[in-house]
Parts: sequence; structure tokens; C-alpha cells
Amino acid sequence: MAWNPATLKISDAEYRARCDALRRQLGDATGVVLFDADYIKYYTGFAFIPTERPIVFAMNTAGERALFVPRLEVEHAQGNALIDLVGHYREYPGETHPMTGLATMLADMNIKTTIAADQDGYPWVFGYQGPALSAVTKATIELIRPVIESQMAIKSTAEIGLIHESSKWANLAHQLLQDYTRPGLTETEVTQRASDEATRAMTAALGPIYRGNSPYYTGAVANYRGQIGRNAAIPHALAANIRFQPGDVLVTGASAPVWGYHTELERTMFIGKPTDQQKRVFDHMVAVQEVAFENIRPGRTCADVDVAVRKYYDVHGLNDYWKHHTGHAIGLRYHEGPFLDTGDITEIRPGMVFTVEPGLYAANLGGYRHSDTVVVTETGIDLLTFYPRMLEALIIPV
Repeated sequence: MAWNPATLKISDAEYRARCDALRRQLGDATGVVLFDADYIKYYTGFAFIPTERPIVFAMNTAGERALFVPRLEVEHAQGNALIDLVGHYREYPGETHPMTGLATMLADMNIKTTIAADQDGYPWVFGYQGPALSAVTKATIELIRPVIESQMAIKSTAEIGLIHESSKWANLAHQLLQDYTRPGLTETEVTQRASDEATRAMTAALGPIYRGNSPYYTGAVANYRGQIGRNAAIPHALAANIRFQPGDVLVTGASAPVWGYHTELERTMFIGKPTDQQKRVFDHMVAVQEVAFENIRPGRTCADVDVAVRKYYDVHGLNDYWKHHTGHAIGLRYHEGPFLDTGDITEIRPGMVFTVEPGLYAANLGGYRHSDTVVVTETGIDLLTFYPRMLEALIIPV
């Protein structure tokens, strides 16, 4: 689909094309039923907050598309989903369970006997309990999640455009984060200031065409998430209102939701001049990321990339510093498959978008991880994130 930056969204035609592509994969099934919120967003454009109240997408073999929602979401769905029909139930659990009403709607759409679905019923969310889809419809359920994941893995021109736009505002948020970080301040005040200022700039520049449509972020964000000093060696630490000190190693994160799409930008920074040992580990981190960049090529597998990265660790005696695989796909979710991991033999194809983030971690040295978002092209990759990667640009003066 052609990308029109002026619209800054996925077109109605693209949503229809996605549904048509899914419909061609149904085989003998009489229709498809999806419960996953991200899948529903992918096929209809409807962004919502999943709760204990089921929200369901259904499409029959004729291409008729419907949402089944609680009463409180009816107008929301009617105004924001590319859909033919919005059916609803009063409330959960209600006098009549929502799954009973869903079975009736599916029968009316001639979706019965064999149904393709992402799962056999609404999942546990906020204490939800209810019968399986197979139980209320008496149908055979054929799980179609791998087909959907494969479709979502190849990004369209418009999707790549939205991720690129996200990268621009993540870059601004990260620059502000670096500018405002100083010894004596806390991560809370610095991250809040940088994120708020970047969000105001983004929404002022993009105006009424902007929508975040993300369950993860309310605007542009840059933070440390507790990865400060010794805690930088914990890849998935949590924010702890740590006060910055001279000598800290810092691992950052930045993103910005644009119509539900995300980028990932991470950098390793230092407060004050790093030691020679810290420089050595930092240089290895940059070098091993370059190895990953060089090995992401169409026709290779995701495993090939991680194998090449792990070989670098082996050759340079860095295995004690290893904690995770090389990266993952990204798009509507900030983590998607496939994964740049030795156990994932998915073929790399043009249009896939990955984070590339091999890291090095040691309790006495901190954590060292850059993450860049890249799109696979016919010949290699293009970087969508563009923040400086070299040491001299990432030292915060004391």
C-alpha cells in the first residue's frame, strides 16, 4: 500500500486488504474469531483497553466483519473501527454470559461447524471467567495464531512509515533525557521532564492527525527504568527513583506511539568519564551490534543472526556477560515475533522490522546495551533509529 505521510495512519483500504488476506487463509473454516486486542486492532483499527469484558472480532467467508462488545464500548467501536456490524451484550458477567450472545451472533453470520480462532475463548483478563468458544458454538476450533503472526511480521509501507515517525520523536525524547540528566537529580524528575516536553512537541507538530493508540505509552517517552549504576546490569529492572551519581553507567529507553506503532531506541551512557575497563566493554557492545547488523539479510534465518553474535562472545571471552538474545520484531506491540534467537529458524524477509540489542552485563561494571530499530530491505537493513552510538557522544559531564 502506498504511504501518505500527511494522513499519518493506516488507510481503510489497507485494513480491508489485511482482512482479505486473512480470509484467504481460512481453508475449510466457516469464519474467523479473534479475542486478542492487538489482532483486533490490526484488522479493524479499533484500539481499546482490554478488561474482564470480552471484545471479539468475527469475519465470515463472505467477508462480513463484526465486533462483539459490551454496551459501554458500542459508540467507541462504531466511531473507530472499520467494521460492518457492531453487536453487543449488556455487561459481564451479566444475567446472560457474553459468550452466549457471541454464539448467537456467530450463528447469524453463518460461522459454525469449523471456526478458525486465535484461541478457544476469551483469555483470563482482570478475573474473567467463561466457557470455551468450542463449548458455546459446538464447533471445531482451528487455531490460526501462527498465520496471523506471520502476516503481521511483514510490515507494509504505511506501517514502516509510522515506525519511522515514532523513531523521530523517540530521538527527541532521548536527547532531552540526556540533556537533563545530572548528578543529584532523580530518574523520576528527569524522565518525566524529558517525556512531557517531547510529548508536547510531538502533539504540537502533528496536531489533530496524531493518535497514540497504545496501551503502553501515553506519549513520547524516554526513561532509565531503574537501569542506573549497578542496576544497569539488570536488563529488565524497574524504575526506583534512583538519584544520579558521578560514575554511574546508564541504560536508557525511548519510544513514541504513533497510531499504535512503536520504535525502540536504547543507549548506554556514562555520568563522567568511564574507566578503561568500562570503555573496553562499551566498545565490545558496539562491535557486537555491528555483527548483528551485518548478518540481518533476506534469506537468512533469525537464528543465523544470534549464532553470529554468540560467536563474537565466544571469540572474545564475553560469555559471562551474556544474558539475552539479539533482538525481536516490533510494531503494534513493543515485543513481537519472530526473535533474533538461536531457537527461531524463521526466514528473514524484506519488510520485517527488528530491534537489534545484544548486551553485555556485569555486576561490577554495569550494563551495556544499545538498541536500534531496523527494517529489512531487499539487500540488507535500513536503520529507523538514528541517535549517536559512539562513546564520545554519550558521556554526561559532571
